Amino acid sequence: MSNRTAVTEFLLLGFSDVWELQILHFVVFLVICLAALMGNLLIVMAVALDRHLHTSMYLFLMNLAILDLGSISVILPKSMSLFVVFIVTEIAFLTVMAYDRYVAICQPLHYKRVMNWRACIHMAAGPWISGIVYSPLHTGNTFRLPFCQSNVINQFFCEIPQLLKLICSDSYLSELGFIAFGVFIAANWFVFIIVSYVQIFKTVQRIPSEQGRHKAFSTCLPHLIVVTKFLSISSFAYLKPTSSSTSGLDLFVAVLYSMMPPVTNPIIYSMRNKEIKNAVKKMIGWRLFTKNKRTVCLP
Repeated sequence: MSNRTAVTEFLLLGFSDVWELQILHFVVFLVICLAALMGNLLIVMAVALDRHLHTSMYLFLMNLAILDLGSISVILPKSMSLFVVFIVTEIAFLTVMAYDRYVAICQPLHYKRVMNWRACIHMAAGPWISGIVYSPLHTGNTFRLPFCQSNVINQFFCEIPQLLKLICSDSYLSELGFIAFGVFIAANWFVFIIVSYVQIFKTVQRIPSEQGRHKAFSTCLPHLIVVTKFLSISSFAYLKPTSSSTSGLDLFVAVLYSMMPPVTNPIIYSMRNKEIKNAVKKMIGWRLFTKNKRTVCLP
C-alpha cells in the first residue's frame, strides 16, 4: 500500500489575506445576508398573515422563501448537510411550482379541484422529505471516503466539488457515481419543468386577448427567471471540470449560487406581484403612514 496521511480536518482559505479586502468582503456579505433575511422574512410573514394569499401559489412561494432563509444561514463547514437539504429541496419546489402554474393556466376550470389543500400539503411535504433523505446520504458518503491529498480548501465552506479534489484517486468513482445519481434526479425534475412550460406556452398562445396572454405570462415569468438562473449557475458550478477551474472562478461561482438566489428571489417574485406588494405594505403599516402624510393640520 502507498504511504498515505489521513485527513481528519480541513482548512478553509476564504477570499483574501489582505486586511482591507477582508473588511470589504465582510461588509459586502453582511449586506447580502441582511438583504436576503429581510426580503425572505417579509415574504414569509406576508403570506402567513394575509388570508388573501392562502393559496397554493403563495404556499409554495413561502416554502421557497424559507429554503432561501435556510441556505443563506448554514454555509458553515459543520452545516454542509443542511445546505444540501435546502438546495435539493429548492430544486424540488421549483418543479412543484411549475406544475402549479401548468394546472392554473392549462386547466383553469379544474385548478381548485386539483390543487386542493390536501394536495398542496402533500406536494409541499414531498420536496422537504426528498431533501432531508438525500442530503445525509450524500454528505455521509462524501466524508466516508479517504482524503489523502492536502487538507486545504480554497473556498469559504466545504463545497463538494472542492472536496472531490482531495479524495484519493481510487475512491473517486464512488462519490462520482453518487453525484451522477443526484444529477440524474435533478435532470428529471428540470425536464418536467421544461415539459410543463412547453404546454403552458402552447396554451398562452391560444388565448384570444392580448391582455389575457400578458396576464398569464406574467404569472409564470418570475418562476421561469428563477429556474433559469438556478439551473445555469448550479450546472456550471457542479458540472465544470474541477481540475481545470481556477480558485478565483470557484469562489465567484460559489458566491453566485449560494448567496445571490436568497437575495434576488424575493425581488423577482415581488417585482410584478401586486398581491405580495399590498400584503407587505399592509404588514408594515404603509397605509397608515401614507394617510398620516396626507393629513393637513388646520389652525
